[in-house]
Amino acid sequence: MPLVFHEEQQRYHIPSTYYLPPTNFTPEEALSLIVLCHEFGDGAGLPFFGPARSAAVKLESALPGRLRDQLRGLAGAVSIQPVPRNSLGGRQGVYEQLLDALAGRRAVRIRYESFTEGEQIRTKLSPYRLLFSRRSWYVIGRSSLHRATRTFNLGRIGELEILDETYQIPRGFSIDRYLRNAWHLIPESDPDQEVVVRFSPMVARNVAEVGWHKTQRVAFADDGSMEYRVTVSGLNEISWWILGYGDQAEVLQPPKLREMVAQRAERMAQRYRG
Repeated sequence: MPLVFHEEQQRYHIPSTYYLPPTNFTPEEALSLIVLCHEFGDGAGLPFFGPARSAAVKLESALPGRLRDQLRGLAGAVSIQPVPRNSLGGRQGVYEQLLDALAGRRAVRIRYESFTEGEQIRTKLSPYRLLFSRRSWYVIGRSSLHRATRTFNLGRIGELEILDETYQIPRGFSIDRYLRNAWHLIPESDPDQEVVVRFSPMVARNVAEVGWHKTQRVAFADDGSMEYRVTVSGLNEISWWILGYGDQAEVLQPPKLREMVAQRAERMAQRYRG
């Protein structure tokens, strides 16, 4: 039978007598699970953390005393600092309703605080996927208001009602095909554009060390500066990333993005001068 889970409540809709067969873990596998679950604390907002932590506790308690002490010592020697994330405070019910809607292929009606429209909107949504990316949970699906597939942040859904209306996910739909080359989660309808940014020597190597995007290419100059090239489906998301590097980054191409960043930098300067 299919397993339909409600991860935030850490419970499964399967018979209580159902258990997996015993599994042999290597010390490295046991250490990785125990360390991750200890380091992520209460795991608020992290997908699948509840069941993982429960599994780690069971695993640790079943280890021989000597091995358990050894792994605890190693776990205490490792630290992991996750990025800040949306804990979905007060939105767990929305998350669970969306899981139910996805399981039954039922449309939902939502009230949403839209930053794009600058106001609250109401739309009927046919959810295709739940996605946890970087810091937050998102739902991707077809919106009746926009007559297109859109991305919605769960933390900004104010009301949600599951409808009796059913739907079908389009054949061939995939997250990668929908996102195209979006910098993060919001692809724009314009054709893809190549972006070229010059980073100063102070930050160049830090930027180059990270795989920010699947299309990125870097080239260093003799003075230590670096040209960063990437092909993106939309300029708005990447503009805010570039602005985060302040005067250590300069947009070379395309002109539209250069002007966009310059205007925002000028408004920022005016605010501080004011």
